[in-house]
Order: sequence, then C-alpha cells, then structure tokens
Amino acid sequence: MKIQRIHAREVLDSRGQPTVEVDVVLKDGALGRATIPSGASTGEHEALELRDGDRRFFGKGVRRAVENVERRIAPRLRGKEAKDQQAIDLLMLELDGTEDKSRLGANAILGVSLAVAKAQARSQNMTLYRYLGGVRAKT
Repeated sequence: MKIQRIHAREVLDSRGQPTVEVDVVLKDGALGRATIPSGASTGEHEALELRDGDRRFFGKGVRRAVENVERRIAPRLRGKEAKDQQAIDLLMLELDGTEDKSRLGANAILGVSLAVAKAQARSQNMTLYRYLGGVRAKT
C-alpha cells in the first residue's frame, strides 16, 4: 500500500522531555503512529537525536527534527510503497548523508521508519511483530 501522508509533531514523553511523534497514513487509511523516546546512551558511535538547542525546554526541543520530517522526508516518501521498508530506510539514510544521522536526526528517521512499519502491518491486518518477524514470529 502506498504512503499517502506523513505528519510529525513535538510531544512530551513520560519524563516530560520533548520527543518526536510521527503519523503515517496509507492510501487505504491505515495509520501507523510512532513516538520516539529520548536516547540515554552516549557512545561515540551513537546515532544523534536532533535537538533545537534554543531556550525552549532547556535546548531539548525537537522542532527541527519535526520540520525535517515535514519538509524533507515526507515529500520524498509520499507515494512510495510502505511494504518496501528497506528502500524507505535507505532513502532516509541517503537524504541524511551522515554516519551519525545528525543532519535529519535519528529521532526523525526512526520515527518515520517505525510509523511506516506500523501502518503497513495495520494495512495487512497483522500485529507488528508478525509483520516484521514473519509467520514463525512469536511474542
């Protein structure tokens, strides 16, 4: 099923920290929603969340990541087949062009990727684990 619409917003997580939430709607109306938690690890090879660095939320706002979803990622993914997860993820990595995902933000990329997978699973009337893991997947 083809991607019809992608929308992102800034929400607060369970700790009151801003984070990215992404909705993906497919042509058949299936909705996938993903809210991306803040990463706690700080390894040198860690994918980077994109934070605003301004006065809002002590610099931890995610409006820039939301804007990247809305203006850079969504236009490129609209009309693409949601079932081709690898192609979608590779396109976003190509758009970002960095090793640490610092241009678009790992929070933006992961949000879209997970929301696409959830939407496609719903479109096929499957649980996410079954859609991702196949017929032999177990909880």
